[in-house]
Amino acid sequence: MNDQTHTQTKTQHQTRHRTLIAVSAAAALLAGTVSLSACSSATEQTADTGSESGPLQDRMQSLVDPGYPAALASVIGPDGEAIDVAAGIGDLATDEPAPVDGEVRIASNTKMFVSTVVLQLVEEGKVALDAPIDSYLPGLITGDGIDGTRISVRQLLQHTAGLPEYADQIAADAFAAQERYTSPRDMLDIALAKPAVFAPGERWAYSNTNYLVLGLMVESVTDRALAQQIDERIVKPLDLEHTYFPAPGERELRGEHPHGYHAKTVGDLLDITALDTSFAWSAGALVSTPHELNVFMKALLDGELLNEETLAEMQTTVPAGDELWPGAGYGLGLQSYPLSCGGVAWGHGGDIPGTQTRNAVGPDGTAVTIAVTSLPWAVVSPDDNERLMKQYRIVVDALDATLCER
Repeated sequence: MNDQTHTQTKTQHQTRHRTLIAVSAAAALLAGTVSLSACSSATEQTADTGSESGPLQDRMQSLVDPGYPAALASVIGPDGEAIDVAAGIGDLATDEPAPVDGEVRIASNTKMFVSTVVLQLVEEGKVALDAPIDSYLPGLITGDGIDGTRISVRQLLQHTAGLPEYADQIAADAFAAQERYTSPRDMLDIALAKPAVFAPGERWAYSNTNYLVLGLMVESVTDRALAQQIDERIVKPLDLEHTYFPAPGERELRGEHPHGYHAKTVGDLLDITALDTSFAWSAGALVSTPHELNVFMKALLDGELLNEETLAEMQTTVPAGDELWPGAGYGLGLQSYPLSCGGVAWGHGGDIPGTQTRNAVGPDGTAVTIAVTSLPWAVVSPDDNERLMKQYRIVVDALDATLCER
């Protein structure tokens, strides 16, 4: 997950640290459209028919009513009890209801997985957090004001490296990118053709290029594909059956899933479920389900994937607040969010055409993931800043309410 360009609109700038790519609201393929009104008669499903799922189900319906085609949510409580619900329509062409705990593209949540792999390599002595990236990718990270000998691994993980964004150019038109494969090195060339945004360590600014570089570093250090590293180090140990890195050229989701939608004209939704996410790669290509994303976050924060010292490094933050969450902080691929009920939640979130996810683990260990099946500016005009921010905020508020009230 929309967030990367420094020439985007004010709203896109404000929300960029939770999103994956900068896309144009006018983007479209020549395909049939579905009116937003088709979503108004949403159906509901739940994997838990008990009374505990009622508030969560109502909360998801409250996201569908303002225009999101579908909303999926998963909660894992401190005791391990899980509740999964879905509201809305999973396929607007057939009126099929949204599946409970279906596969979705989790966008910038991928950064949590990549950071975990990098930090495991730190624990193994193969990477040093404060070593320059040039130590692992010699001579590669260079450009106008860009010097890989002055940019540390930590700064890349924390978005304080000052690298320019690539995604605003490579995926500015979501539908043009839908069937196009782009290699990581081609994306890096696009970023490095631009000048540095600021000197390393000077401040915080979200850039997907940081995680593009980290993905290349992982492959260089391990001599294995990034997808294999994520699979062997995280997916298999946690028995995640629906979490995967799409293979090159793979556009379809493998398991049961809601369809994702984007728009050329606001409210006229086009199916963008089949998507070549090579443009996202190590910054946001992973697929998972709301439940499995919760399993990962809980395992990470419970110390199953990193030791105590390394997790403390991951949770050492710099200020990264915006209009949606003014008190947010950014650690090493992990974000902190102050809750309305007190305390701090840890997670990430992400946007990619067709899906928006917001997710975190609260102070008591409750994990919550919410996914809706379009980006806000597919259903609300990006020119209407107040309405657009409200459309963003209702998902954030639903996450906060669920963490605070369940």
